[in-house]
Amino acid sequence: MPSELLDGLRRHDRRALARLITLAARGQNIDAIRNKLGPPSSRARVIAITGSAGVGKSTLVGKLIEQLRQHGKSVAVLACDPQSPLTGGALLGDRFRMGAASDDAGVFIRSLAAASGRQAVADHLDTVILLCEHFGFDFVFIETVGAGQGDTAFHSLADAVVLLLQPETGDDLQWEKAGVLEVADVIVIHKADLSGADKAAAQVKAALDLAGGREVPVLLASSRTGAGMKELAALLESLPTRARNGGAAAELLFLVQQELAARFRRPDIDSLAADWQAGRISTREALRQVLKD
Repeated sequence: MPSELLDGLRRHDRRALARLITLAARGQNIDAIRNKLGPPSSRARVIAITGSAGVGKSTLVGKLIEQLRQHGKSVAVLACDPQSPLTGGALLGDRFRMGAASDDAGVFIRSLAAASGRQAVADHLDTVILLCEHFGFDFVFIETVGAGQGDTAFHSLADAVVLLLQPETGDDLQWEKAGVLEVADVIVIHKADLSGADKAAAQVKAALDLAGGREVPVLLASSRTGAGMKELAALLESLPTRARNGGAAAELLFLVQQELAARFRRPDIDSLAADWQAGRISTREALRQVLKD
């Protein structure tokens, strides 16, 4: 079956791409798919779009799709949604907020389930990205689950990380301690039509100066008014394709972490974690319970 689907992928059959992504997301035939594909003939620009829940990631991606399609660029969006505890599937359909035309052959949007505790990205995302590159997309957007300050695993999978922030959501101390701020290549103050946008941008720039003065663009943008979208799209188009951030070693360690997490996932892990957090069992006993199988 994978061979037939891979042949379809090479013919730019969208249904073959969709079925291969389903297999990859489930962890099926991963080695066979990667071995038969080999490296892609051309690289896509892989852009991670991250930020806290409610900051407007999906809406902004939809506006970026409009801009890039006007320039003839094809776009795949891999939207990592929270995994349903009942079905294991993705809870939300981000494509409705993106507003992309369903009949546009240059746009492909796929929701992927991201399990809790997996740093805001879906399993086997590296293989899914590879499939999109072999299909020939110019851009691949990774939209993360609403990410916290320490959720930075997507950094090793992307060429660039776009961090979305919005006005009135954090003080100077929060910017300074935010780990995701340290891996961002572009920072967007989204919903910039709201009051406090200029103040938020100034806070972020001050935090970047304290972190060593990295040259990170800080843009003001609003999906509602369209302000800043042309500038952001142009900036992303100007980015070169390069080795994924962090290099091969960082990506390998990330994949090892994902594999270990999948192998040690237990049906009772939530209750076990609650017992440990409440002090009812020791750290050593909690680890023994996780590892005993």
